[in-house]
Amino acid sequence: MSLSEQKQKIREHVWDLLVREKVALPPFPIHGRIPNFLGAEAAAKRLLQLDSFRSARTVKVSPDSPQRPVRELCMRLGKRLVMPTPRLREGFLLLEPSKISERNYRQASTIRGGFTFGEKVEPESLDKIDFIVVGSVAVSRSGARVGKGEGYSEIEYALLRMLGRVSEDTPITTTVHPLQVVSEIPVEEFDVPVDYIVTEDGVLATNTKIARPKGIIWHLLSERKIDEIPLLRRLMKT
Repeated sequence: MSLSEQKQKIREHVWDLLVREKVALPPFPIHGRIPNFLGAEAAAKRLLQLDSFRSARTVKVSPDSPQRPVRELCMRLGKRLVMPTPRLREGFLLLEPSKISERNYRQASTIRGGFTFGEKVEPESLDKIDFIVVGSVAVSRSGARVGKGEGYSEIEYALLRMLGRVSEDTPITTTVHPLQVVSEIPVEEFDVPVDYIVTEDGVLATNTKIARPKGIIWHLLSERKIDEIPLLRRLMKT
């Protein structure tokens, strides 16, 4: 079985498990998605246990449903929020809490609200990102992670790393349901590990030994993937 097939088997197991245990939340079906889960808001609040999160001024958070409470929390704490647009087709959104009414924070934390209240920005114009929160289908205690299998989270990190907006030391965290923590996940050269796994029960430091990619690994990207992401097409020409 290839590494890709092994990862897909883990995804299917976790999706089925969340549904069977009745902890999955809309949008349904969760298969093929970063699954929303019961306890996502409690997990978001657990981020406050991390000094690196509390001190962060600019936080990048995935646009996935279970990370919506994280995005709202960032704004309520006055942090600049960087949110990738779905499939990176329109680059990144920057949300400045000081420019948004507090009563609109919840709406602004949704994908649609992000486009309404945020500003589309080129990654080169972003400030240094101090903290990253990603969505996951499954994670291991060693810091390995799988998303839904399309690679956008990895591309986002690699792109920002290449442009110097994130570094080797930028903390990477995921908020998940405890059932999404699995014993083992195979790792490929483009995979981005997590430093912390945050659930409603608490924070787990992975002390990961998995190397992070230092930039885009161009030979691993298909022409179709490059064609569908304008940022990649532009960077290839520079």
